[in-house]
Amino acid sequence: MAERLETIRRRIGRACRLAGRDPAGVTLTAVSKTQPDAAIDAALAAGQRVFGENRVQEAQARWAGRREAWPDLELRLIGPLQTNKAADAVALFDVIETLDRPKLAEALAAAGRKAGQAPRVLIQVNTGAEPQKAGVAPAGLAELVAQALSLGLRLEGLMCIPPAEEAAGPHFALLRKLARRHGLEVLSMGMSADYETAIRFGATHVRVGSALFGERKPSAAPSRG
Repeated sequence: MAERLETIRRRIGRACRLAGRDPAGVTLTAVSKTQPDAAIDAALAAGQRVFGENRVQEAQARWAGRREAWPDLELRLIGPLQTNKAADAVALFDVIETLDRPKLAEALAAAGRKAGQAPRVLIQVNTGAEPQKAGVAPAGLAELVAQALSLGLRLEGLMCIPPAEEAAGPHFALLRKLARRHGLEVLSMGMSADYETAIRFGATHVRVGSALFGERKPSAAPSRG
């Protein structure tokens, strides 16, 4: 684990240098969904502190005890979220990267008010217009940005997952353009196969799973929570 983590960090550093960027400006998010406890503990022991999870319930079981042992953890929700799990998500995650519709913005804002905090969020953009994939269409982004800000959400940036069968670069370029248009600084884009490309296009957060943990085991039926 320590060797794989060091390899990824070294590749991030090299990609940053080639792009004329400071490696300190790119955060590695370890995608820990479905991983066994031993793998998570090994990553923590190797110094990794930022983790991404897809499902609220699974993350609750995994991280409830570890938060006390590792107070410098940052947990990021990177999977689709049901509105009825907004309160649980706000309570557990430091950042929710998958805001994609007005109803969810309202639910997160309400959960935040109840908890006495302003949730940190990214808006997920469906850059490939894929009907099966979560994310707001680029044409609807401005309206969702305005709503999120009006509700008091701490909107930090944008996130995308390009279509698997297309070159990722144009999608990363589009997300960067949209972020600049709205004055947003955080770009969560790039995964195990293309995080170096994402860095070239300005990624501030890259989400790496299989390159760090190995191929993950098949999960149960898909869920929006």
